[in-house]
Amino acid sequence: MAEPAVERILTDIALWTATLARQFPELAEELAPGRRSPTGAPPTAPHPGRDELIREERREALLLQQRHGLAVPGHGAAPIRLHVSDAIRDITDGVVELEEAVRARLGLPRPGRAAVPERLRRTAALLDEIAAHPDLARHVRDELRRMARRCARTLGDTETVVRVSGRCPWCDSVSLRAFPDRRAVLCVNPACTCTVEDCGCQDDPAYRHLWPEAEWHELADAAGCRTEELEAAMEETPC
Repeated sequence: MAEPAVERILTDIALWTATLARQFPELAEELAPGRRSPTGAPPTAPHPGRDELIREERREALLLQQRHGLAVPGHGAAPIRLHVSDAIRDITDGVVELEEAVRARLGLPRPGRAAVPERLRRTAALLDEIAAHPDLARHVRDELRRMARRCARTLGDTETVVRVSGRCPWCDSVSLRAFPDRRAVLCVNPACTCTVEDCGCQDDPAYRHLWPEAEWHELADAAGCRTEELEAAMEETPC
C-alpha cells in the first residue's frame, strides 16, 4: 500500500487525467471553421499579410489531428485558430513524452502509437506501479496538471464552483469551494498552505489544497460543515 503522501499524489493524477481526457477532444472542435468563441463572438479574421502563415499552420494542424486520432473538423477556407493548434501540438507531444518516460522508468516496452485519450488511459492503468516511485509520481502529476490547465485555458472554460460553509482546516478562512467537475473540495485562499507532505500547494502558487470524495467526512468534521452539504454542492449548477 502506498504512503499517504503518495496516495494523495495518485488521487491528483487520477483527477487531472480525467479532466484532460474529457477536454482534449474539444480542442479539435475549436479548430472547426465558423466556431464561435465562448463569449459568442465570431473569430476575428486575420490580417491579409498572414494568409500564407495561416494556410501552413492549418496544413500542419490537420496532419497533427490525423496522426494522433483526432477527428478532422473540415477543410473549409476559414482561418485556423493558431493558439488552438499550438495547444494541440503541445499537449499531444507532452502526453506522448510522458507515457514514454513512465514506461521507460518502469522498465516496460515502448508504447505503440495511439490517440491522446488512449495514451492517458494506458498511463492511468499504471498507477499502482507508479506509486512505487514517488519522484516519478510527482512528475506525472505536475505534467498532467500543466497540460490540463493549458487545455482549459485554450477552451476558455470556466469550471463550476459552489461555495460551501465552514472554515478551511489549514488557514481558517471561509474559502472552501466545491468543484463538481472534479468531485472535490478546494481551499481557494491564495495564501493557504497545508502541511501535508508532497501536496502541490507547498511548491506551486497556482495549486490549491484539495479534498477528494474519500476525505469529505474528515473535512466536514474539521471545517464545521456537513458531508451532506458537500454532496449536495456537487450536484449544483451555476445560475
